[in-house]
Amino acid sequence: MNQEARHRVYGTPMSEWIARVPNEMPRDAVGLWQIVPAGRRGFGLDGADLVDFVRRCLHALVEHGAKPVIGGGGTNYEWIYQPQYGQSNSEIVENVIAEWLASGGGDTDPGGLWFALPEMYQQKIRR
Repeated sequence: MNQEARHRVYGTPMSEWIARVPNEMPRDAVGLWQIVPAGRRGFGLDGADLVDFVRRCLHALVEHGAKPVIGGGGTNYEWIYQPQYGQSNSEIVENVIAEWLASGGGDTDPGGLWFALPEMYQQKIRR
């Protein structure tokens, strides 16, 4: 019998963890820098298993309407949509995975790629 992996600290089953990844999106974007370490350190994954975990998390985000963004910085911090990853959910996920792997597949920086709902990156900043 193959038992589902559980988070090393919280004991959460992996499928439940992945299903919860989009829960933060109504309040904030979700960064790749959060996902990769959750798989690597939280679940003890590496290689193809880590890639599969990241892919599943990204699919959970885009299936809930998120798109890839980067932070605009400054005092009026805003998210900037990154359309170069593609249009379809699968295309976005696979292009993000390819870029991550091409950069070495390591933990990413908080200043890198995030995923946000359209209302977060389309909102106008009031000055």
